[in-house]
Amino acid sequence: MARALIMVIDGFGIGAAPDAESFGDIGANTFANLAKEFLQQEGRSLALPNLGGMGLFEAAKAAGAEDLAVQSQAATSGAFGYAAEVSSGKDTPSGHWEMMGVPVLFDWGYFSDKTDSFSKELLEQISIRTGIEGGLGNCHASGTTIIAELGEQHMQTGIPILYTSADSVLQVAAHEKTFGLDNLYRYCEQVRELLNDLDLNIGRVIARPFIGDDASNFQRTGNRRDYSILPPSPTVLDQLHDAGGTVVSVGKIADIFAHQGISRKIKATGLDQLVDTSLVEFESAIDNTLVFTNLVNFDQDYGHRRDPIGYGQALEYFDSRLPEIFSRLNDDDFLFLIADHGCDPTWHGSDHTREYVPILAWAPNMQRIDLGERKTFADLGATVADIFALQSPKYGTSFKSLITS
Repeated sequence: MARALIMVIDGFGIGAAPDAESFGDIGANTFANLAKEFLQQEGRSLALPNLGGMGLFEAAKAAGAEDLAVQSQAATSGAFGYAAEVSSGKDTPSGHWEMMGVPVLFDWGYFSDKTDSFSKELLEQISIRTGIEGGLGNCHASGTTIIAELGEQHMQTGIPILYTSADSVLQVAAHEKTFGLDNLYRYCEQVRELLNDLDLNIGRVIARPFIGDDASNFQRTGNRRDYSILPPSPTVLDQLHDAGGTVVSVGKIADIFAHQGISRKIKATGLDQLVDTSLVEFESAIDNTLVFTNLVNFDQDYGHRRDPIGYGQALEYFDSRLPEIFSRLNDDDFLFLIADHGCDPTWHGSDHTREYVPILAWAPNMQRIDLGERKTFADLGATVADIFALQSPKYGTSFKSLITS
């Protein structure tokens, strides 16, 4: 029986998707644009020999990158392709659910007003439900920026900071010490319940704790928690779990799937810890186990913050860890790398971008295989289902036969 490790390079797009125009994202290309900026500012090309060896560069060029500012490395082993998203949004739940066989084919609810994002009526309902009067912010904002602007006022008043983005999300920032982490979680749970009761179809309520004494040293902690709605139907994770297999969530995967279809969840903070934890979990995994990891830092720390240099350095770090990951795989194990959307650090604003994402697969003794263009992220879920001998999901086409021939 096989084991599999999926690692999501959160926010790593490789070229504008076919429907990018509908999202205002023609020209977005997370990988190509950050590589170009890295070359200009650092005076050298990105060095990604292991990702290159898996076929990342071929996939990126096929997805529309005519000139990649990277140190050339042709694919030597592993399967590579690029996938378009069929879900209606370019958000985290849509991307993850789709890659596990359940695309989002409905419209999310959004808070579209930039300056008065939450209606007076909703704020009143939140106050009634939580017992805490009012909310600071009430706008579209970058998380780090709004904490710097309103963090001290929040500490003085005890009123949470409420904000949103282009995603279907309501975010709540509060100080871990003065407001309390458990109080923040309870507040978010109550808001999640309220949004469900009001049938607003908001994808996530996110707890954003921070620490520090004042605006000069506020920083978010690793105790973020996402409160998602349930996927609209069972995912491949549910199938594997219900069939007696093991699904191990590393990072925020369990939150994204509302803890459904998860056998065990492990939290980790920072790219190094996420990789370390994934290695520990995979090395000790029994047969019929899927370890599923979200590498949130690419998106959270570099994409949204429009930091192409930090993004490039993080890619180089992750690349340097790949040989260690490869060494953990037995002959019948599989590694898959994918992304859930783009988050071009050179693009306008601070939101996600509608892009193709890479699909890379690796196993011991796997030859160089071109998977070409995949019409949906769900092809990964169909392949995982095939590997674990599960019923094929409604959406997606398995490429298991290509990577095991």
